[in-house]
Amino acid sequence: MNSPFLGEQLENPGLIHNCQGLVIAKPMQMLFIAAFIFGVPTVWLLVLLCCDICNRSKGQTRSFFSLLSHYLIHRTASLQSGLQRQGLEQSTKNILQVQQSTLQHRIRRNRNTEYGKLYQFSKITDRETFRNLHPLTRYDHYEEYIERTSKGEENVLISERPCILSRTSGTSGSYATLLNTKETMNDFHQAFGVVFHSMLDVYPRTRNLQWTAAFYYSPDWTKSESGIPIGSNLPSLMTSMLKLTMYSTPAAGFEIATEPEALYVHLLFALKDRTLGMLEAHFASTVYHSFALLQNKWEQLIEDIRLGQVNPKLKITGDVRLKLEARLKPDPQRASELAAEFEIGFRGIARRVWPHLNLVLSVDSGSHELYGSHLKCFYCQGVPIYSPVYAATEGLIGVNLWPGKEKRHYLLCPHSMFFEFIPVDLCSEEQPQTLFLDEVKENELYELVITNASGLYRYRMGDIIKIVGFHNQCPVIEFKYRLGQLLNVRGEKILEETFYQTLLRTVSLWPGAVLLDYCCVESGLLGSFCGSSDPHYEVFVEIKGVRNLSEDQRYKLDQCLQEDSELYQSFRRKGSIGPVRVHIVAPGSFKELMDFITANVGTSCSQFNMHRILRKKEFLNFIQRKVIS
Repeated sequence: MNSPFLGEQLENPGLIHNCQGLVIAKPMQMLFIAAFIFGVPTVWLLVLLCCDICNRSKGQTRSFFSLLSHYLIHRTASLQSGLQRQGLEQSTKNILQVQQSTLQHRIRRNRNTEYGKLYQFSKITDRETFRNLHPLTRYDHYEEYIERTSKGEENVLISERPCILSRTSGTSGSYATLLNTKETMNDFHQAFGVVFHSMLDVYPRTRNLQWTAAFYYSPDWTKSESGIPIGSNLPSLMTSMLKLTMYSTPAAGFEIATEPEALYVHLLFALKDRTLGMLEAHFASTVYHSFALLQNKWEQLIEDIRLGQVNPKLKITGDVRLKLEARLKPDPQRASELAAEFEIGFRGIARRVWPHLNLVLSVDSGSHELYGSHLKCFYCQGVPIYSPVYAATEGLIGVNLWPGKEKRHYLLCPHSMFFEFIPVDLCSEEQPQTLFLDEVKENELYELVITNASGLYRYRMGDIIKIVGFHNQCPVIEFKYRLGQLLNVRGEKILEETFYQTLLRTVSLWPGAVLLDYCCVESGLLGSFCGSSDPHYEVFVEIKGVRNLSEDQRYKLDQCLQEDSELYQSFRRKGSIGPVRVHIVAPGSFKELMDFITANVGTSCSQFNMHRILRKKEFLNFIQRKVIS
């Protein structure tokens, strides 16, 4: 039966009449118009997205979903890092206001604590009154407050419950437990954003969607009486970042709590990927020890890659092993390719097994300089190393905005700390007059004084820094040494940096020798075993290229030290200081020393700074047992 409405539709198919006589556009026509307006640009954007992902993938065989996830995270991080860099730039243009605001925030937040009432925080209105009302401090000033906080007492030193208790590495001879708050941790997150921006700017190839081999491992966490986690602030900070899809090691690999097993697993998955783009660790020492492990274990690693397994002898839990092996497949072709490279030798091995490697991201300043130098000269020839931050257990201090420069310079972060500076010639005084951030001068040396977010006020860190310039209004600094790290048996005060450079020059005079590691001891620590009535230095070196040294070669170090230090030469000529004694230790001794120190101190290897001058008898006894010549 024909309807009048149907007939009208047929006569005018572009219109549809409903029963109320209202007219609407034909649905298919609307969809076509919408598809034309919105669909074509959307399709075009999707095509551009796919092309960009393909261009950045560097020929990887990963799934498109994995690449897309990596791409989106990378793009998001890139945008966020740009905003964080802008924020840092803005803060360096008005450091007086930023520093005043940072100080007032710290004081106001904790003014009702027991400590805040004792030191009259309510009367502190600016930096001058802060300096007048609060003394300069060292760790013993806070020890009781921190102990009470760790036991669960509230509102003692800070108004909030600390999220972590962290131990210092003890390079100055003493160890400290410090509080860490969420604000301290957030400062690190902000810094990593700035680092990411600088990295992409100077090394544009890091924008590629390549895996990063991250040499981290889960710290051995304990808890205080009140349940506050005790461990390293840096590894805990990275935990959330490791959930991203940018790392070559599966998530299960970061559950491994022991260093040798964790490094082995990281190496295994890194070696499987020929297109690896970056190596990453907190410190250059970790990267160096990873390559040393590779040099010792390469045959087993190749066998694991060939068979698609994790070494059955590796001490990891069954659950972690199952998760890891689910990501492994036999790859005899890659195993043969790696074997050919390893049989040639390990000089420049990084770029040979990973031809697309763009960067090593790791701190190589301070006590890690020797490891960074060996990476550059041997394992990682031709691969740039970016030392991103200057940080400590006390918190973030500075960031390196100049990745491509050979010298490691760091811009102080005016939001993370309130800074003061003690001129180096006043460091021996207990309460010297300090300078503020806007009062320091270029090319001058200062002891760093900080007020952080975790309950340290006008705290003398013991770090000596040099002002090397300014970025906008903010100082750019270079770390020089720690006050406790100098050799001083007669008042000669040989700085760690001075001794290190002298030792490098001496080793260059030993034909074929390469310095791998070293430490020093003042003879007083030996007691009756020093074998001489004259105070002197005992030096322990791990070298390669020579098996023994003649007495004349060993004496070269003393001669070079006299040439580099007039005061030392004067004491030597007077006979009040005896000659330096040099001892060669067995290969791997300093890695064992590091493990021994961290086990005794209760800190993590991943935050460890090698003790170049040993101050404890048990550490000296350990390295003495490793002497072979």
